[in-house]
Amino acid sequence: MTADAQPQNPVILIPARLASTRLPNKPLAVIHGAPMIVHVWRRAMEAELGPVYVACAEPEILAAVEAAGGQAVLTDPAHPSGSDRICAALSKIDPGRRHDAIVNLQGDLPTIDPALIRRVLEPLRDAAVDIATLAVEVTDEAERHNPNVVKAVAAFRQEGGGIARALYFSRATVPANADGKVGPHYHHIGLYAYRRAALERFVSLPPGMLEQREKLEQLRALENGMRIDVARVDTLPLGVDTPADLERARLLLAPGS
Repeated sequence: MTADAQPQNPVILIPARLASTRLPNKPLAVIHGAPMIVHVWRRAMEAELGPVYVACAEPEILAAVEAAGGQAVLTDPAHPSGSDRICAALSKIDPGRRHDAIVNLQGDLPTIDPALIRRVLEPLRDAAVDIATLAVEVTDEAERHNPNVVKAVAAFRQEGGGIARALYFSRATVPANADGKVGPHYHHIGLYAYRRAALERFVSLPPGMLEQREKLEQLRALENGMRIDVARVDTLPLGVDTPADLERARLLLAPGS
C-alpha cells in the first residue's frame, strides 16, 4: 500500500429519480411518515463524513428532502446514470472544487448501516486507488448463481485488512472453482467512493464493451485502466426494488425494532 492519501473533504451525494419500472415513484414511498429518500438522507447524515446532498431528477424529490431539512439539487432528468447525475450535481454545489472525494449512495437503501458508508472511503487511503466499493461474502447458495446478484472478483487476503483490488465484476458465478470445492464468492454492494478526478474522468468515457455485455457500469472504469478496490464487509444492506422490499424496509425501520 502506498502513502496515505485519505480524502480530507468528502461529500455524500444521493442520486434519485422517480422513474422506476418495478416500484413507481420509489424515492417518495412513505416509510413511517417520511419518504424513503429522507430515510436514506438520514443514514448518510448519521455517517458524519461531511455534507450530504440529494441529486434529484424531479422537483418533487427536492421538495420532500428540503421539507425534512435536507439539502438537494435539481439535475437534468435525462442523465443516463446515477454517476452522471452526481457529477452534474457536484459541479453545481462545489464549483470551487473543495470536495476531494464523492460517496455515491443509492437512494433505495433506507436501512443501510452508516458504518458501511464510512467503510467505503477506506480503500482511498491508497493513493493508487481511483474508486472504492464494497462487497459481502455470499452465504445463500441461490445468490451464488443468481444473475441479479453481481459478483465482485477480488483476492482478499488476511493481511490486507479486508481490502483487495477488483479484477472484474460479473453476473456470472465467478471465479470458478476448478478443484470442485465451493470457494467464496462476493456479492457486490453498489456503494461507491470516487476521487473527484476519477468521477469526472469516468463520466467522460464512452460505455465499454464489457459494460454493455454485462450491463455493469463499473466495468467501464476497469476497461479504461482505472483502479477499483473493494472493502469486504459483513452486512448486506436491503435495496428496495419491489413492493415486497418496501414492506420489509417498513418492518426493519418500525419504531422499537
